[in-house]
Amino acid sequence: MPASTEPSTDPAASHRAIENLIARYAELVDDGGFAGLGALLADATFTGGGEPVRGAGAIERMFRDTLVVHADGTPRTHHVTTNIAVEVDERAGTAAARSYVTVLQALPGFPLQPVAAGRYHDRFERRDGRWQFAERRVRITLVGDVSHHLRRTDGPR
Repeated sequence: MPASTEPSTDPAASHRAIENLIARYAELVDDGGFAGLGALLADATFTGGGEPVRGAGAIERMFRDTLVVHADGTPRTHHVTTNIAVEVDERAGTAAARSYVTVLQALPGFPLQPVAAGRYHDRFERRDGRWQFAERRVRITLVGDVSHHLRRTDGPR
């Protein structure tokens, strides 16, 4: 029998891997893991409130320069990602995802509240059998009090 030209991946596994990448991004932001964000998005283009950024070092620096880090070493945020829709092209090894994001924040003297909400538009590529971000576009449509979250207004939104 000739070798199959079909991808050897399972569509459900691809969806799960992509959802896990989306979740990992939120965890890293909330933990203040900016080096990890750089690594996660190393081969991707990140577009938030400013110019597109590419490369691990540049992405790590952008997050460090943009987000306020509090005494516990974190931004004191909780990113909630919902309404995740993933479309996978197994043959091409590409995927796209859309999702909603709501950013909650709480600090002493700053009660728990949503500070931002919007959408993620992501593209993924499978390289060496593993899914990874190729692009993340962040579009924030609702903004609350970000005075304890953003150092500047042209950051990841």
